[in-house]
Amino acid sequence: MYPLFVMTIGILLVIWMIMWLRVHAFIALITAAMVVSFLAVEPIYEGMTPETLAATPLNELPEPDGYQIASDSISRVAVAFGEACGNIGIVIALAAVIGTLMMDSGAADRVVRAFMKLLGEKRAPIALLGSGYVLAVPVFFDTVFYLLVPLARAFYRRTGANYLKCILAITAGGAITHTLVPPTPGPLTMAATLGIDLGKMILVGAIVALPAAIAGIMTASFLDRLLNIPMREIEGHEEPDPLDEDQLPGLFVSVLPVILPVIMIACHTASGTLANSDGTAIGQFAAEANHYTSIFGNPNFALLVSTGIAIWVFLKQRSPTKEALARLVDISLMRGGEIILITPGGASFGAMLKVAEVGTAISNIAESWFGGGLSGILMLFVGFGIAVVLKVAQGSSTAAMIITSAMLAPIVLDPEFTLSYDTVYLATAIGAGSLVGSWMNDSGFWIFTKMGGLTEAEGLKTWTPLLAVLGIVSMVVTLILAIIMPLT
Repeated sequence: MYPLFVMTIGILLVIWMIMWLRVHAFIALITAAMVVSFLAVEPIYEGMTPETLAATPLNELPEPDGYQIASDSISRVAVAFGEACGNIGIVIALAAVIGTLMMDSGAADRVVRAFMKLLGEKRAPIALLGSGYVLAVPVFFDTVFYLLVPLARAFYRRTGANYLKCILAITAGGAITHTLVPPTPGPLTMAATLGIDLGKMILVGAIVALPAAIAGIMTASFLDRLLNIPMREIEGHEEPDPLDEDQLPGLFVSVLPVILPVIMIACHTASGTLANSDGTAIGQFAAEANHYTSIFGNPNFALLVSTGIAIWVFLKQRSPTKEALARLVDISLMRGGEIILITPGGASFGAMLKVAEVGTAISNIAESWFGGGLSGILMLFVGFGIAVVLKVAQGSSTAAMIITSAMLAPIVLDPEFTLSYDTVYLATAIGAGSLVGSWMNDSGFWIFTKMGGLTEAEGLKTWTPLLAVLGIVSMVVTLILAIIMPLT
């Protein structure tokens, strides 16, 4: 039970520092990681050399003569931070630049208008849902919401109806892909932590997200009829003037920074999968192609190419000075830098939970409760449930995903542990759980209420149930896919 005690101390410390002390999430996570690392003491065996200990099976070790704080308690936190940053840092930084450039070049606006033109003004909520679904892949949720809310307000001024449905549609589209589809930080870190191919995480995450988004627009329509909340003017906020059509780039180049890296990464995933088809002509061709796809399908390279395209579109549309371009990139990198600090900080905290053998303790408890341990569908519910608890407690979906995946990684990555389905479904179950229970400790809640012109009470009646629906539907879809399409 000691590992669970250590885990509880660490999680409570994170919640206390973020919620009550209002400390930055990075400092809270690193502090908790170091505390957990200190508490993850190592046994002392008198008269046994390190070589003897290494050669002795765990089940044959004698009772320890005592315990001591590990000499590498601090350094292993830094090592875990560095490893996580190496896995995801470049991708997050480049995604931040891509998102900023798409906003400022008008590419994001072009994507939105394309949805509007395709579906018509009467289906504006669906167009906003689709826009949020696509744009939240490279662009952070709050930026997507800032971009699309003026369109919802303009729609209400023309029609006098469905304002709440529109802003909830934006939320549904943006929140679901932000939680399930890399390169956003949470899904990206889960893929790295659980050893999931990034292309597979993108494809499966997008598949799971689609039915949830549809359920989201249906929920938005129901809440709009039930509550009938009108649009209110936001004090001190001026609506931006829309750009003229001739100021926007073409649709193809606008959406290219989003779809190109997905295609490049997916090609490598497909070649790696087909290469396992031993003895077939397709398998031999894929094995040869895999050498090349491993280069251009690397997420770091794919996002770099996408960044180059986004810069080219921005230069072509805005013709900025070199100083203006450098300043814009600097701003986006500074914003991405904060995410790069928080995300590996959470990963290092999770790594220290692994050192404390929290995963083993959870597995042992499941073994005693359920007999068969954490096998089959039960593992999906465990991941979902832990993520829900962490989401309710500390508010951040990203932190909930990072910590939950790190807690379960020692179990999943154990060579003796097998699942009847691909680990990617555990990641989508965790992502689904991180949507349920969002309330006033979630920054997204305040972005939605303040930019949408809603009261806190209206936010709890709209934002909270909508995200719960998204999470529950995502979990149901994950369960169905894990059964009928296990990918193993």
